[in-house]
Amino acid sequence: MRITSQELLHFRNHVKTSVSWAPHLNVITGPNGAGKTSLIDAIHFLCMSRSFVSTTDQYVINSDEKYFMIKGHFEGKIRSEFDVSCSYSRGEGKKVFVNDSPLDRLSDLIGMVPVVVLAPDDKKLTLEGPIERRSFLDSFISQISKSYLRDLIDYRKVRRQRNTLLKDFQGSVSVLKSYLEPWNIQLIETGSRIIATRFEVLENFKAYLERDYAMISGMDLTTGMEYQTFCEPSTNPEDIRVQYEKALEETIDKEIEREQTLTGPHKDEVVFYLDEFELRRFGSQGQHRLFALSLKLAQLHYYSDELEDLPILMLDDVFGDLDLKKTEILLEALQNHEGQTFITSANPVPFEEYVDFDGTRNKFFSVHDGIIKEKA
Repeated sequence: MRITSQELLHFRNHVKTSVSWAPHLNVITGPNGAGKTSLIDAIHFLCMSRSFVSTTDQYVINSDEKYFMIKGHFEGKIRSEFDVSCSYSRGEGKKVFVNDSPLDRLSDLIGMVPVVVLAPDDKKLTLEGPIERRSFLDSFISQISKSYLRDLIDYRKVRRQRNTLLKDFQGSVSVLKSYLEPWNIQLIETGSRIIATRFEVLENFKAYLERDYAMISGMDLTTGMEYQTFCEPSTNPEDIRVQYEKALEETIDKEIEREQTLTGPHKDEVVFYLDEFELRRFGSQGQHRLFALSLKLAQLHYYSDELEDLPILMLDDVFGDLDLKKTEILLEALQNHEGQTFITSANPVPFEEYVDFDGTRNKFFSVHDGIIKEKA
């Protein structure tokens, strides 16, 4: 899958920008604040219906305007070609169109154009709390499994309704427990499938992570991942359901006291290791950076093996943290990958020494004050 052309209107500092992208490597350079990241963030919007930079859509709008509009033309194997557009205004909210037809649900866009992005904030993946790793895992699996995405959406709705009941119910405990029973059934059904899918994907993912960490780091260290949930994980949802029912029975009194759901995949954790040491607790800054990069490269290669269409890869300001040797290794890996890649860089990296920017297969761009120009 690749994006061939793109238009941005009132998107951050891009007042009106049009660009045609190369099918393989696209390198975008320029000073900080010039609009490099905004270009690839707009692509992420068209793939995932959200920014990977801003948590709120209204912050993406150019400060002098009331709306933004972005459009992209995509080509792939499953769907030969199609257009995606996304608009947001402070009055009407966000709308997404595929070939000029509006999507009823934004979630329908996810997986249509698989995308992998590594940004400076991804250091949170290994440094911060479990929510960062659950978010990574959910985004990862949702792009390759519509059933997982549906289960995730349904689980969140059920948990929200169940929490409301736990918080607002006025009456005896026995009556509350009877009212909770229908929600418990749905929670167990969706939650068990989520846990089974997470466990299966992570088990398969381990080999990809180990290979890519060894490639990019050049170190003889063994990577590891441990999936932690409230039960003994399994790839069979039936095995999890039995444990789930028992766990809810054991925690119901505490849930009533705290007025929230305490058992389920929303509490899961993924622990990363280098050799036998927990990365979050004992890893150096350099190891954290290389591990995050390896996670995204492993995601890229996992997608490449699992999907008929190759994903789009975006590396936002990654090369500034790499030494010359690792820069060479990464650029060689990216050239060997047949999919489309976008690289932004504020620091001078000698890309021309490693990449043939012929203006067709690979392109080199510079950005200044929201104006993009292709370098000949």
